[in-house]
Amino acid sequence: MNIYHTLEEFHKLSNAIVTSGTFDGVHLGHQKILARLREIAQTTSGESVVITYWPHPRTVVSEATDLHLLSTIEEKIELLQQQGVQHLLIIPFTRDFSELTSEQFIRQILVDKIGTQKLVIGYDHRFGRNREGSFEHLSQNASLYGFEVEEIPRQDVDHVGVSSSKIRQALLEGNVHIAAEYLGRAYSLTGVVVKGNQLGRTIGYPTANIHVSESYKLIPADGVYAVQVQLNDKIHGGMMNIGMRPTIHGTHRTAEVNIFNFDEDIYGTDITVSFIEKIRNEEKFNGLDALKAQLLQDKQTALQLLKKY
Repeated sequence: MNIYHTLEEFHKLSNAIVTSGTFDGVHLGHQKILARLREIAQTTSGESVVITYWPHPRTVVSEATDLHLLSTIEEKIELLQQQGVQHLLIIPFTRDFSELTSEQFIRQILVDKIGTQKLVIGYDHRFGRNREGSFEHLSQNASLYGFEVEEIPRQDVDHVGVSSSKIRQALLEGNVHIAAEYLGRAYSLTGVVVKGNQLGRTIGYPTANIHVSESYKLIPADGVYAVQVQLNDKIHGGMMNIGMRPTIHGTHRTAEVNIFNFDEDIYGTDITVSFIEKIRNEEKFNGLDALKAQLLQDKQTALQLLKKY
């Protein structure tokens, strides 16, 4: 996949089959659009092009500082590559760019810069200043612009009942299995292992504390989860606690994972945790012995869930 981080890097194509959107999470609804994009490109000897934007437009237009995203830009790139996209254009989303009218976006970017021959969009996709551009406008003026437009029908997207907002809400409620159904894969986060207070080691459950550097990356609701851990190209089972650790009077929210049958020094290492199922809410226990007894139950539950998965 060819990746372009500015419009200037992109060179006009002779038969560009294009779609545009934020594609946060690259969920099943997005995957339907991308599948159709690939199909058209293959049958017309064209080249598939995805236009996306970074940072997320809502953080620029509405200054939504509390917006948490399903994918970092690196994760989005990897997910789109897995979907067989040939060209990925990441347009820096600025205040000036947000002021482009739909007419300017069509002529300056879709036509003049990319060489669009066919545009594929979701049924509710809008573009241009104040989201004024629509499928109706495009289809009415297709001959004027010199490219065809295809809209993915509402029923084709709605039947999977998925949106990035629904996935975010499911994760904020700890419903990681619902998020997985919408995404078509387990939700994951990647971070670097940092030193904690090392209390887990003293009670037989050493944990890797994970620091996620991207503050906008959505971390699921507090609680204990059965997880899979990818470390150095190997997959391990584990259980993860997210929260304040009330039993030991924690003062800040942490995400720490106990990797089963694993005891190596991995400080400073990047690991990826995929959420399989929530086991329970975070609780305050009456001392470390009670916590240790609960962790034994949690591990047994996690092993059963991972076995099914």
